[in-house]
Amino acid sequence: MIPQDRLFQIRDRFQYLEAAMSDGSGDIAALAKEYSDLKPVVDQIDEYIGLIHGIDDAKAMLGDADMAELAQEEMQRLTSALPAAEAALQIALLPRDAADSRPAMLEIRPGTGGDEAALFAGDLLRMYMRYAEAHGWGVDIIEEQATELGGIKEVVAHITGKDVFARMKYESGVHRVQRVPSTESGGRIHTSAATVAVLPEAEEVDIEISPNDIRIDTMRSSGAGGQHVNTTDSAVRITHLPTGLVVTSSEKSQHRNRDKAMQVLRARLYDLERGRVDSERSANRAAQVGSGDRSERIRTYNFPQGRMTDHRINLTLYKLDQVMQGDLDEVIDALRADAQARQMAEMGT
Repeated sequence: MIPQDRLFQIRDRFQYLEAAMSDGSGDIAALAKEYSDLKPVVDQIDEYIGLIHGIDDAKAMLGDADMAELAQEEMQRLTSALPAAEAALQIALLPRDAADSRPAMLEIRPGTGGDEAALFAGDLLRMYMRYAEAHGWGVDIIEEQATELGGIKEVVAHITGKDVFARMKYESGVHRVQRVPSTESGGRIHTSAATVAVLPEAEEVDIEISPNDIRIDTMRSSGAGGQHVNTTDSAVRITHLPTGLVVTSSEKSQHRNRDKAMQVLRARLYDLERGRVDSERSANRAAQVGSGDRSERIRTYNFPQGRMTDHRINLTLYKLDQVMQGDLDEVIDALRADAQARQMAEMGT
């Protein structure tokens, strides 16, 4: 049983935020953000407490001969609904990752496998773009280097929308593909891989970058295979001297390229800092949740068998065509549920 005092405190805070926004007092943006974060929690609280009060009311009516049968049916209905409501409330009460509501930077690079790995990297990009479209998210390609065969050497994209990082963060890692390449005349199955990194967008208040810590170089932009070459040096490359991180952006506007490259750099530095803090926090844990270790293979896409397997939770789906078309909700929902179960176990709930 969840302590009701804690639930009433949350509802009181929610009502305070509602009143403060109506009065126009305080930092409206901050109040609205907290209000938005608390609303789904309060909705679950209301449902849970409503069931408990309903059960109490039904119990009180059992002594009335005229209402006893109806009260008994109502009590059974409400009692059977209570465990699911309590489980949903426990999940809603879990501490949220502060970055969950943020936009994200998606980075995809081919791994082992040569041209086939580069083609697979392109397939992953299209998969994520379709997934983003299905969720109403926006995708802005910041940097893309293509191969002559239509694959991708590297791509960096900015994804905006509701709870982008909350869902996309589970995609970080090594993705392995098993299939017969189009260039393979003998019909042999090849194994190749691509790496995916999903970083929460960082705001300037999160990461302060000193002008003395960066070197900015301009260079001539070019499209895939040397096409669409600009006649001006508009591409921007920013090097973060303390860490050695290098970010490029190759749009037509040099000013926009600088802004975009700084946005990506902040995200990478923010991710490094989050990783450092998480490692310190996790040092004494028996199991780590969401460690984001990108050196490990997380998923295999087996085309001959039409199978996708996520190795972190041993989930296998025989609908690879739909997955590659952006149908990722089933696997991402399962990964989120697993992470929540681990979090509850660590908290002793």
